[in-house]
Amino acid sequence: MKNLLINAILLLFGVILLSAFNNSETMIPQPEELGDVEWIRDYDRAIATSDKTGKPILILFQEVPGCSTCRGYGNNVLSHPLIVEAIEELFVPLAIHNNKSGKDKKILESFGEPSWNNPVVRIIDTDRNALTPRINGKYDQKSLVKGMVEALENAKRPVPRYLQLLKEHLFANAETMEKATFGMYCFWSGEAKLGSIPGVVDSEPGFMGGSEVVSVSFNPEIISYEELLETAKKKKAFDSVFTYSGNQKNTAKTLINPSLIKNAKSFRADGQPKYYLLHSPYRLVPMLPNQASRVNTAVGLGGDPKVFLSPEQLRILTYVKTNPSKGWENVYEKPFLVAWEQVKTRI
Repeated sequence: MKNLLINAILLLFGVILLSAFNNSETMIPQPEELGDVEWIRDYDRAIATSDKTGKPILILFQEVPGCSTCRGYGNNVLSHPLIVEAIEELFVPLAIHNNKSGKDKKILESFGEPSWNNPVVRIIDTDRNALTPRINGKYDQKSLVKGMVEALENAKRPVPRYLQLLKEHLFANAETMEKATFGMYCFWSGEAKLGSIPGVVDSEPGFMGGSEVVSVSFNPEIISYEELLETAKKKKAFDSVFTYSGNQKNTAKTLINPSLIKNAKSFRADGQPKYYLLHSPYRLVPMLPNQASRVNTAVGLGGDPKVFLSPEQLRILTYVKTNPSKGWENVYEKPFLVAWEQVKTRI
């Protein structure tokens, strides 16, 4: 009887080991060079999936295990939550190791890619037509996101607002950003109007020279100060303008009554930034600064805030709304990656 029991245990253990062996791919941690993306590892399967779904194929040619550049690309670029989500949602993700024999080597050679190389990304259709120039030598988030947006546009596929806002956020270089400040009778409603303007990267209500104001950071490569002022005027988003330079003052004089123009002074922030967002469940969702500005506008002016969020952000919203007992904190003003990690570890 004892021997029968031992044999049964050994048989069960063997079955478990065999199952683990057959499913070893799911049990082995993904190499850091591949980031957090769930990649397809077979070219023919990727083509078939693309043909069935109509999605472009995003191919990562990567050295695994790789050098510090390869590891950095996986840990920094391919692990950003919104980039990962966009790759998996909008593309067919295919990883080809550039230092492996067999099928990977044949695919590598068919594209003329070098072996043992730093990361290269190609985005193609099912006929192997390039939908954007080969991404090579630029190992940053904005180069990949720019290529993804271009590929979707060239494939005549919709570009979700969250991906457009991610691109805008990544290209908002702090060194080239400009500031504009508008005075108004109510900075909460003023911020809601200004936060929806394309090119506005962030907004903050506060006080300047005894007036309620909204200070915005904007990308001059997307919208000029003149265009910003014209748009704000049409929206009736200010009753005075605080300028930071002679150029801003001269531009303002051509568009509004000079008596409404004042020199910028020290700024004191209000304690309730993005007021409408702050008083809604969206305050519990990690967001990019420009996402928060758009959502604040939508909540305050009766729009649809959900169009600015990714599917995963919307799932987070649903979860926190249906689990209020967990005592969620406001995270919309925190750095995006910090807020994302804080929330995801509790879901």
